[in-house]
Amino acid sequence: MIQNTPHTILTAQDSAAEVIHPEGAAPICLVCEHASARIPAVLDDLGLAPEDRYSHAAWDIGARDLAVALAQKLDAPLVAAGVSRLVYDCNRPPEAPDSIPARSELVEVPGNADLSNDDRQARVASVYRPFRDMLCRKLDQFEKPPIMVTLHSFTPEWFGVPRNVELGLLHDNDDRLAKAMLAEAPHDLDTRLNAPYDASDGVTHTLREHAVPRGLHNVMVEIRNDLISDSTGIARFADILGDMLTRAMVREVAR
Repeated sequence: MIQNTPHTILTAQDSAAEVIHPEGAAPICLVCEHASARIPAVLDDLGLAPEDRYSHAAWDIGARDLAVALAQKLDAPLVAAGVSRLVYDCNRPPEAPDSIPARSELVEVPGNADLSNDDRQARVASVYRPFRDMLCRKLDQFEKPPIMVTLHSFTPEWFGVPRNVELGLLHDNDDRLAKAMLAEAPHDLDTRLNAPYDASDGVTHTLREHAVPRGLHNVMVEIRNDLISDSTGIARFADILGDMLTRAMVREVAR
């Protein structure tokens, strides 16, 4: 039986979030909200079918490895979530129904069905608030306002419909950095603004919560996960994004 006991969601082996490359000196804060597929033992894998346990429903495949590579390339700190988005999606506010989804595309999540308010609040307290607080502390540590870049991946197909876009640059109400990066995208890469999602899908919560109120240049990056499924793809996109971001900062941020 799946248990959702308040105050026991995370154990000593679990961490809601971590800062990777904390000594990074660049004025850039990288964020990866869906970096981990880890599910605390008390939640009994949320009742997921074995084939779904490490599917895209549980995390953004390739996103953490790419974020780490980019942090090293840019000499920037990275704030990464430590548990699966099916436990709690750190890119959603507590009031959002899909912050703890009972279904993700075609994947049923029995451990998230019919949760009590106490169960939901235990997830918020154990995962979302520590992640949010860690990100706030990291942003406060910069000597001057940094830019914020959140890193995600998406599936090549959604509900049976193929997605041709390879790289998406998303924004909320501040499009400066997204448009500057779009202008620097390689010509042979299908790069689009606000694809395969946009702010109306509720995906820009982290930008809206942390970057917009501080007036930070910001962007949400989405890479199709078949392109970052191995070390070659990770290295390729770390180079691409590093170059795009560096040139965009000169184009937009430094002016």
